[in-house]
Amino acid sequence: MFQLNDIVLRVDTDRFGPFQFQIGLDAGPLELAFVRVEDAHRRFVASPLSAVANQLEREVLVQSVHGTNTIEGAELSESQTEAVLDLPPELIAKDNEIRIRNIKSAYDLAIASAINPDWVLDVSFMQAVHAEISRDLVHADNRPGLIRDNHKSRITYVGNAEHGGRYKPPQYRADIVKLLHGLADWHAALVDAGIPALIRAPLVHFYFECIHPFWDGNGRTGRVIEATLLRQAGYRYAPFALSRYYLENIDLYFTLFNTCRKSADRNGASPNQEFVKFHLDGMLPVIEGLHERVNAMVNVVLLQAEISQHMRSGGINKRQWAIVHNVLDAGRPVKLADMQKQPWFIAMYEKKTSRTRDRDIQKLRALRLLRTDDAGFLWPGFKE
Repeated sequence: MFQLNDIVLRVDTDRFGPFQFQIGLDAGPLELAFVRVEDAHRRFVASPLSAVANQLEREVLVQSVHGTNTIEGAELSESQTEAVLDLPPELIAKDNEIRIRNIKSAYDLAIASAINPDWVLDVSFMQAVHAEISRDLVHADNRPGLIRDNHKSRITYVGNAEHGGRYKPPQYRADIVKLLHGLADWHAALVDAGIPALIRAPLVHFYFECIHPFWDGNGRTGRVIEATLLRQAGYRYAPFALSRYYLENIDLYFTLFNTCRKSADRNGASPNQEFVKFHLDGMLPVIEGLHERVNAMVNVVLLQAEISQHMRSGGINKRQWAIVHNVLDAGRPVKLADMQKQPWFIAMYEKKTSRTRDRDIQKLRALRLLRTDDAGFLWPGFKE
């Protein structure tokens, strides 16, 4: 059983009062979830990632940028997000495009930091991530990398009644800076004590959001910091893909910040339990989903190699090659009746008989390059 002896750091601020960082967990109920995530990760990294790494990285990038952006109210779809990621830098001008570019830049910074053996979490990194997140955005509260310092006439609140109420974080820069340094020092103590990243990362995310150090962009920054800590520990892809899980469970995600904060205020036992459990419950399906996606991608690679071999040996003709690649490129089952209405298909069989067309399909089925189901859909040959 893994041990989670509490490590507590109390920081006394000038105006906000005392603030306590603590692990605040009961290890027993978390152990099964922790072990399942670790096991899923071991199986995932043992899969043939190298064959599809670039494609997987691209998919995760699009999904995670879309997820973390949408959590903060952005309205672009995944396909629109992907289109923006493909734009040349000189064509990125609109605010929603800049936000996407900035998140990608923050991810690049996170990965570069995580693979640096000398990197440690510190306040300058938190500010650097926020600076990337906020760069070139035009609105009154956009101050890249600048820690918040509220004038007495302006009070910052976090949250709403729907998600457990409003919370008043520290308002003055000196207090916020002191707490961020405390967070970095406390995290270093967790590292020294051997606390796993699966536990450390969500705790840092939680406390960062409680401090809420910037005028805007705290959620995006906190999720990047969390992902960096997980990536440093060897978790590839999943740390960023986790944003999609947070988006899919957005109400619970927001509510748990208040649930755990209020539990700590009441000196409750294991106040951070629910947030860390939520994180572990998300990591498992994210990693398993990535593993399934890798297997599917590898199946496509193997099938493409088999198709090419048949083409080179004369086992299939150009018409059959076009049909099977159309099914693969679709990324989903294709109804044969719909395919036969496509201009490319009509042109290909314009001077052929229906028997020739049927024989072409039958040959692909016989070679197990295609499968058909009872509903008349064509599937790639690896589909069971």
